[in-house]
Amino acid sequence: MAGSHAHRPGHGTHGHGTHGHGHGDAADRPVPVARGPRTVLLGLLAVAGLLTIVGVVGLWPDGEKVDSLSREVSFAAPGVTFPRADVLAVQPACEDLTDDVGCGRVTVQVTEGVGIESRLEVNVPPDVLGAGLAEGDTVKLIRTPAQAGQEPTYNYFGTVRSAPVALLFAVFVVVVLAVARLRGLLALVGLAFSAAVILTFMLPALLSGQNGPLVGVVGSSAIMFVVLYTTHGFSLRTSAALGGTLVGIALTAGLSILAVGGSRLTGVVDDGDRILSTLAGDLSFQGLLTCAIIIAGLGVLNDVTITQASAVWEIRGAAPAISRRRVFVSGMRIGRDHIASTIYTIVFAYAGTALTILLVLSLYDRPFLDLLATEEIGQEVVRTLATSIGLVLAVPLTTLIAVATLPPATTSGTT
Repeated sequence: MAGSHAHRPGHGTHGHGTHGHGHGDAADRPVPVARGPRTVLLGLLAVAGLLTIVGVVGLWPDGEKVDSLSREVSFAAPGVTFPRADVLAVQPACEDLTDDVGCGRVTVQVTEGVGIESRLEVNVPPDVLGAGLAEGDTVKLIRTPAQAGQEPTYNYFGTVRSAPVALLFAVFVVVVLAVARLRGLLALVGLAFSAAVILTFMLPALLSGQNGPLVGVVGSSAIMFVVLYTTHGFSLRTSAALGGTLVGIALTAGLSILAVGGSRLTGVVDDGDRILSTLAGDLSFQGLLTCAIIIAGLGVLNDVTITQASAVWEIRGAAPAISRRRVFVSGMRIGRDHIASTIYTIVFAYAGTALTILLVLSLYDRPFLDLLATEEIGQEVVRTLATSIGLVLAVPLTTLIAVATLPPATTSGTT
């Protein structure tokens, strides 16, 4: 009877005393673990955590160097300000670009800074008018001080979008909390920590001239240590997922270094990159591209590793009598489906971000191999392939790590 009971985890949960949680969460299932593999896994994660801390300390950016660089870089000329202004009236876009009389302008009233309450007309790009700029909207202007007895000049800088973006963010938070509840709140905490690591460590370290791939690996590892344990709790299941994630980060980094160097990518795509190269002379754009590839794959990598670890726990919790080999095979069936859908996610995400570039290049009517020689297309293809390879390899590795922590099959459903 005990053996048959082991194959019916959905029944008789009350008979397990403290194990009868009645939850579907894999972390709550009475899944036994092997002491030896568990000790090895946790020991390796402790070493990885220590190396991550050492890496953060060793790569910590030179604050004085970053501050000095910031002082040398000026967004605008001295005296130039960016006041807000309310839109009072909008003229239609000009059909003839050589004639801007009675078209292509908006009437605004300055609401802050020097010249407050001034009413004036400024030219606005046709695409801004086509986006629906209307009376009552708020815009940012560029105010250039008066020179040689002339009046100060005002030009359109951008549209203030604080309110709609704040509303969208509020809806995002409410939806996450309503659907995911505590897990959603913890995920938001992890997201905030990730942003802090990128802004306070990774970006300044790159500007300081630190090694891009190392910054990517160390920063990503620090993020994953906190995000996984914060969101999914301290458990061996999470530890197995973290182990697979760290291996995936290392694989992606290695593949990215080889791919970027082997394909002779420069990492410089547009005028912004060229301007940055003149401002930050110590910055390696190949290293920057490699770091970007590592960061870009983090979210999807985390997704597949935690799914595989959870799958192993669910399978063993539902059927304690099956062998570790069968658990691995069953977990990989889930993993293959997840790989297929996740690769689509990566490709579509990159295609979406590069859609404008793809449209322009498609007009050239050149063979794909010719377009692959361009930096824009070459970067996206290498980014997609390197991330996808690391992702695919992380699935069996994570499954293997999780299965390795399980003891041999039992003949009883008890633990």
